[in-house]
Order: sequence, then structure tokens, then C-alpha cells
Amino acid sequence: MSSQDLPITLKRDVSAIQIPAGVEKLLLSGSQVQMMQSLGGTFTVVALGESGLYRIRGEDAEALGLAKPTAGTPLIEGEVNEDQIWEKLKSCYDPEIPVNIVDLGLIYSLEIQPVAQGKRVEVKMTLTAQGCGLGPSIAADAREKILTLPGIVEAEVEVVWQPVWNPAMISAEGKKRLGMA
Repeated sequence: MSSQDLPITLKRDVSAIQIPAGVEKLLLSGSQVQMMQSLGGTFTVVALGESGLYRIRGEDAEALGLAKPTAGTPLIEGEVNEDQIWEKLKSCYDPEIPVNIVDLGLIYSLEIQPVAQGKRVEVKMTLTAQGCGLGPSIAADAREKILTLPGIVEAEVEVVWQPVWNPAMISAEGKKRLGMA
């Protein structure tokens, strides 16, 4: 039995996002959860005794009895370039799929524009299914991570539906991770 199989008792109340509905729910102290994945600085858990998966923010790691995760992206000094933004987006995950949103092929475009106090980043992304309620949550996660980069003062992440996503858009690395290669 791996440590991922063991239940975790929540140390305090914690706000979580129900997957795939995208609805916020309070998981109560003393409740038990089982870890499904810990990627991109967030945790996906099953709340035992309840139905469904939940996404818990990395800032709430201590509620799980864990250390706050690091996003895994090195600190960037100086002016940020497009490659560094793509790398930051690789720290964003769909909580139901253990592949980052870049390797899933969800990012359709990335543009950097100068603004008065720095740079603005505009991203167009999609989801694997139009009915996914986590679109706003995944887009907000991407936006927040982009805004952590030096010199980025504005960021917009728009969810679009054209072209329609399909599994052929997954990168070779993503397919390998999913056992499709």
C-alpha cells in the first residue's frame, strides 16, 4: 500500500473546488480525504464519505498535514520572455488529468504586449470538454501564475472553443505520461 492510498485527516476546515462542477465547498476539519494527485502546486483529493473529487490549493497544504508545494519553476531574473511564460504555464494542471495544460494542448495562443508599467500577457486556452465546470478555475490558476513573473502587470486568460480540442493536440510528452505513446 502506498502512502497515496492512505486516508488523510484534515487538520482544519479547508475550502476546495468540487471537480468537475467547479463549485466551492468547505471540507470540514476531521474529514478524511485520499490524495489522487499533487501537481502544479495544488492537490486533487477524494473526500471519503462524499461523492467526487476536490481540488485544494497549495496554500492550504497544512490542512492536509503537508508542506506547501513549490511550483517547480526556477526564479526568473530580468526581463521575462515567451519561453519563460510557457514554462510557467506548464505548472498548471487540469485536476482530473496528470498532465499540464501546455502538454495537453489546451493553450492555443500566448501574446505579450508592452503596457505603461510592464507587460501584459494574453492567453487563449480551451478545455478537453465544453461541459467542464473547472474552466474558470484552471484559467484563474494560469493567470495567477503568469502574474507571479517579474514585469508582468496584467494577464488575461480567455477560454475559447475554436478549434475544438481533440487528443491529437496532446504533446508527445503528454501522451507518454498518459500511456498513449
